[in-house]
Amino acid sequence: MAHFEKANSLNEWLDQRIGLNTLKKVMQSEYWIPKDINFLWAMGMVLAATFGILLVSGIFLLMYYNPSTDLAFDSVNYTIMTEVGYGWLWRHIHGVGASLVFLIIYIHMFTGIYYGSYKKGRELIWISGMLLFVLFSAEAFSGYMLPWGQMSYWAGMVITNLFSGGSLHADGLVEWIRGDYVPAQAYLSRFFMLHVLLMPLAIIGAIVFHFGTLRLPHVNNQEGKEVDFEESARLWKEGKRAESEVIPFSPVFLSKDVFVMGVYFIMFFYLVFYHFEFAMDPVNFDPANGLSTPTHIYPEWYFLWSYEILRPFPTDPGLIAFAFAQVIFFTLPFLDRSPNVAPANKRGAFHIWFWAMLADMLVLTFMGKLPPQGIWSTIGLVAAITFFVLWIALPIITKLEKKL
Repeated sequence: MAHFEKANSLNEWLDQRIGLNTLKKVMQSEYWIPKDINFLWAMGMVLAATFGILLVSGIFLLMYYNPSTDLAFDSVNYTIMTEVGYGWLWRHIHGVGASLVFLIIYIHMFTGIYYGSYKKGRELIWISGMLLFVLFSAEAFSGYMLPWGQMSYWAGMVITNLFSGGSLHADGLVEWIRGDYVPAQAYLSRFFMLHVLLMPLAIIGAIVFHFGTLRLPHVNNQEGKEVDFEESARLWKEGKRAESEVIPFSPVFLSKDVFVMGVYFIMFFYLVFYHFEFAMDPVNFDPANGLSTPTHIYPEWYFLWSYEILRPFPTDPGLIAFAFAQVIFFTLPFLDRSPNVAPANKRGAFHIWFWAMLADMLVLTFMGKLPPQGIWSTIGLVAAITFFVLWIALPIITKLEKKL
């Protein structure tokens, strides 16, 4: 009883100073979610939880990592993996988490596209989500440099060379980014700082912004139908729950999120203990050597689709194509000219467009890992051209779409 009274007093003390009870209402009990949604809507919470795991595991790794070109490789592959108690576990968690976080992002992104969650007042939800994708990409790239293995070094060399702008020959910009003519100590120090400080802070800020954009227009639902949130919330409060079209975020929908996260983390830790090797490139277990170029340079799997868009073309057209691929998803709410807010399976040609885009990105991903030669090169070129054709066709097919 005494503990309850103390907790109640603390709650009142905090409520007087920061409006704690109001905050709880705004973010939990007065935040209403449509009933008509499936487990795919839990991907946002799964993503946030995975980011939390990455932060915690990263802090433990940071305790023993040495951001020096002479010692970085050994600090990761020897000190952490063999000398530090359970260091191998934290590295596996961090590596698997870094890969799975992008799998969740892509599932979350294509769920939003399929159900039209970027339309009719929800444009900022989509744009803030794509901003998070860019920040996670920058965080992943900077983290990939830190083991200072062969693929870290050479992937970093290739990606930073993109900033030369092809025929623009902006080599000074590349040297400014690296702090040297080639990736060296200044380069490693800068990406270390980005990975452990600036990018995590930016991601946390973007997550807050993304949740903020979700709060006012509310999340979409499976059928895309308009929900009278005020009326449905009133029915729920009056006990007419069968008639209400919404449920409170906490504790009802949150319990569904927790269930999905429980299933996800079973898979997560299965990979951590038994199949962690999928998240670690064998080439990166060789120390960085600027005098020995790997036979085939490629980024991590989650960048392969955009890398393959760059690769089939000459330098300048390739850079333009690559830049196009990085920004085009931001424009989706404005390129989709249809008035319909409905799942893709009800939208005719858009349904075909959705599955064609998903299939094309999968092909680009597979081709990006293969050497650019023979039939693989041809398939990669066709897939890259298909990517542009699909985006050019989007405003046309959605403009012609009949109103449901």
